[in-house]
Amino acid sequence: MQSVQQMTQIDQKDRQILRILSVEGRISNLELAERVSLSPSATSRRVQALEAAGVIAGYRAILPPEGRGLGFVAYMTVGLSVHTKRAQEAFERAMRAAPEVRECHNITGAVEYLLRVEAADLRAYKRFHTDILGALPQVATLTTYVVMGSPKDERA
Repeated sequence: MQSVQQMTQIDQKDRQILRILSVEGRISNLELAERVSLSPSATSRRVQALEAAGVIAGYRAILPPEGRGLGFVAYMTVGLSVHTKRAQEAFERAMRAAPEVRECHNITGAVEYLLRVEAADLRAYKRFHTDILGALPQVATLTTYVVMGSPKDERA
């Protein structure tokens, strides 16, 4: 498999393909070829090269929280009380095991982590906040930002 660095420069056609696939991952190769003004075989070769280079890491269904019975979405910042590799690894293991945590990012700044949390409702979120995060010995600070709406969300 060639890496992104080994792949030839991504050109305008590749960027068009990536833009379309990021929104419409199930588009047919024929329709994609028409939209980017290339032959189907050239389009297919480009998509395969982008996949092989790791520029396209995979395809997945987008599952809105509401469609899964989850009406509460929040972002949380988490500050650790202990700044060791062991503490980070323990925290990250706990987040991987928590179904409420849809995203966990190690960030720079005043705190160490940013989480995207989805729960059925406020009561379920409080249970996660208290019983999961509140029980972790390495957690020092938590700040919650409740999502009121998402006028733009392009996560692929």
